[in-house]
Amino acid sequence: MIQERQSMQALDWPEQAIIETERFVLRAPRLSDVGLLAHYSGDKRVACETRSIPHPLPPGVTEAFVKRALKSDRAEDVWVIDGAAVEGGERGQEVLGVVSLTRMDRNQSQLGYWVAPPCWNTGVASEAVQALVAANPLGNDTLFAEVFQDNPASARVLTNAGFEYVGDSETFSVARNASVSTWTYSRKMR
Repeated sequence: MIQERQSMQALDWPEQAIIETERFVLRAPRLSDVGLLAHYSGDKRVACETRSIPHPLPPGVTEAFVKRALKSDRAEDVWVIDGAAVEGGERGQEVLGVVSLTRMDRNQSQLGYWVAPPCWNTGVASEAVQALVAANPLGNDTLFAEVFQDNPASARVLTNAGFEYVGDSETFSVARNASVSTWTYSRKMR
């Protein structure tokens, strides 16, 4: 039964670009990533900087996230920032964070990302976002992103990757259980 389930997952999972940098690889998530993904995304400091990660993190949420990311009809392509995939890679860790692209209409995507707290202020987020933007794996015409206004470091990640400020807005954060003011950015890809 397990072998059959694994075979079905492999058939269900279309190829996703693997993007290499000097310090890590951006790759599709694996079920074996669930423990580290849950450990880091369950950190209140990480969850409170996202729209959709709840805190405390309920059981099964991370496994469901990975399973959705592996489906062929997914709306969001997810890449794990894998520091162990490169010889001498960043911190030798298999999961440093996540970057993602959620498809929108008119060949546009919404960029999202979070990085594990041990990697904060190390350039991992900037390098991962810049690598994903440079690869443009979905062939998008435009990318959008938003950050909470109380997180200027995340805004610098976007401006360092060539995103331009578009305006202010607000969005709901599940972890904060509140609407949070955001800055919205865009980047023309073509």
